[in-house]
Amino acid sequence: MINRRRRLRANTAIRDLVRETILTPKDFIFPIFAVEGENIKEEISSMPGNYHYSVDRLYEIIDEVEKAGIRGVILFGLPGSKDECGTSAWIDDGIVQRAVRKVKELSKDILVITDICMCQFTSHGHCGIIKNDVIDNDASLHYLSKIALSHAKAGADMVAPSDMMDGRVLAIRNILDENNFKNVSIMSYSAKYSSAFYGPFREAAHSAPKSRDRKTYQMDPANINEAMCEIEDDIKEGADIVMIKPALSYLDVIRWARDRFDVPIAAYSVSGEFAMVKAAAEKGLINEKNVAMEMLTSIKRAGAHIIITYYAIDACRWLKEV
Repeated sequence: MINRRRRLRANTAIRDLVRETILTPKDFIFPIFAVEGENIKEEISSMPGNYHYSVDRLYEIIDEVEKAGIRGVILFGLPGSKDECGTSAWIDDGIVQRAVRKVKELSKDILVITDICMCQFTSHGHCGIIKNDVIDNDASLHYLSKIALSHAKAGADMVAPSDMMDGRVLAIRNILDENNFKNVSIMSYSAKYSSAFYGPFREAAHSAPKSRDRKTYQMDPANINEAMCEIEDDIKEGADIVMIKPALSYLDVIRWARDRFDVPIAAYSVSGEFAMVKAAAEKGLINEKNVAMEMLTSIKRAGAHIIITYYAIDACRWLKEV
């Protein structure tokens, strides 16, 4: 007997009924870049349709996020000044801290997540403290913990350490608990690879390292067993959600993590993935909507519960058109 599986692909109605992987607005987190200054909304040249916002204009993007039905945002800050240890990252009136307070003022329902790293705030552009020309892992933990605590005090619901220093989840969990922020959760960039797909983001966040690269602390793209070890360590240290970054070239890592660990899995569809689709669409080589939605579906199909994507607002609009 011939298995006539095409019967279940015969028309839109039957395909919708038997579809295994369903995207919804609740799957997405939208990244926002906050900058110093007033009345600023400037398009990021490497990421068309995404903008730098001054705090006084965050209401515009938060309104879009709410109307789209997106439940969470992740905030990145571009400070007015930088130094060797990233002092502006943990001060009370820092750019991220003010952005957190503004978003919480604008919306009672949006989950506010903050990126915890030093690269945007240090003069050298690295994600930790440099001593004797190398990253000092343990010295960096002290400062990363201070940043996380300052974000919690500002009102962040969740902090997301992206630095890839060993032990930073435990250090952050401890300082939050010691200061009565036990309910602030941690989404750890657990398997963050040293990827070529970060280029547009580094332009957007002004965070490119001034010398050397980040291969001594971000992961080797060739390794997957190491990623499982990193994820397991972070869970033991207190991570509530673990993240794989980038997403599209690491779908196998997402799948392995989903199969092995009983915690929510996030995936970051990074700037390079977004920019490639945009560039090809602008040249008329692909259908942007179809490619972007196929890409996001593949990330969820691989096992991600949460997708951080610059396409979040567009994807929500496209889902309504279906």
